[in-house]
Amino acid sequence: MKTFSATPADIDKKWIVIDAEGVVLGRLASVIAMRLRGKHKASFTPHMDMGDNVIVINAEKVQLTGKKRDKPNYWHTGHPGGIKSRTTGEILEGKYPERVVMQAVKRMLPGNRLSRTQMTNLRVYAGAEHPHEAQSPEVLDVKNMNSKNTRVAY
Repeated sequence: MKTFSATPADIDKKWIVIDAEGVVLGRLASVIAMRLRGKHKASFTPHMDMGDNVIVINAEKVQLTGKKRDKPNYWHTGHPGGIKSRTTGEILEGKYPERVVMQAVKRMLPGNRLSRTQMTNLRVYAGAEHPHEAQSPEVLDVKNMNSKNTRVAY
């Protein structure tokens, strides 16, 4: 039997909406990365963009375990002495909290041209509203997939 390799005609993309409220960031990002790549499909082909279009809502209400909220994120401006940092908590409370989810998903994908194309299929929104109702997305309940996906306050 020959190995199945998908062609562009075989690809069936769906729209998925995920509510990130109360879900642990790393577990959410791994589910999203798997959906973006298409690894949940039986016809997965590594060199094709077969993943679904993923919409994430309530990204500002994502949970972090341990002291990760106080962990600094560094970047460089490109100028001499231009190293800057912000904690993850500051980013979540700031103007663009969806960047935390975007960066977590981006780092779970391989670093190549295909993964940059697959990242365009991800839409993250800080609030509960999204403009993609016309695509009639299916709801994926990440909270109930595993009891560890939600964080309980101690």
